[in-house]
Amino acid sequence: MLSLELKTELFMEMEDYESKKMKKLDNGLDITALHNESKDKILLRVITKPKAKSGYVGGDVVDEMVATIKNGDYDKGILISEKFTKAAEKKLAKEGIKIITEHLILDFPSKRLFFIARELVDVLCKTKCGKAPQKETDCNGHSNNQYSCKIRVISDNLSYHFQKDWSFLLKKDIVRLLSMNHSASD
Repeated sequence: MLSLELKTELFMEMEDYESKKMKKLDNGLDITALHNESKDKILLRVITKPKAKSGYVGGDVVDEMVATIKNGDYDKGILISEKFTKAAEKKLAKEGIKIITEHLILDFPSKRLFFIARELVDVLCKTKCGKAPQKETDCNGHSNNQYSCKIRVISDNLSYHFQKDWSFLLKKDIVRLLSMNHSASD
């Protein structure tokens, strides 16, 4: 199953946010990001383990986030978790902090998913081979009907999944690429 952190990374790719700093919290993760176009400084707070036994994010988490936004000179805040109390949702709306639940993160059109995946393939190819192939014959990851590169396998699958409009498989492809990107950067 895909972690909330990886889903957040996918969300950031889709929204064109660049991660600048990550900080582990007892109950999740804070990500400081910049929007590539507007240059807004954004706090993305991912709550993976809500303090409440019910599993809901409550008003105390919102209060902590509001303080962090003000003290950290952020332009915007986004709170990501699975479930929120009604009181927390009201406070977040009042403070102008966007709520993202886990299922909303992956709700993107196939065309956008495909182009994000292609960008990730190029990044991974550059990391692995020093350059992104411009045409199919530039890639050494496939020869004699055999694959020697996982990136190439995913890349070839992307086009087919996009043609069939199988967004659920495109999402899985992106998740695999993000996981490979994580492994490459560790």
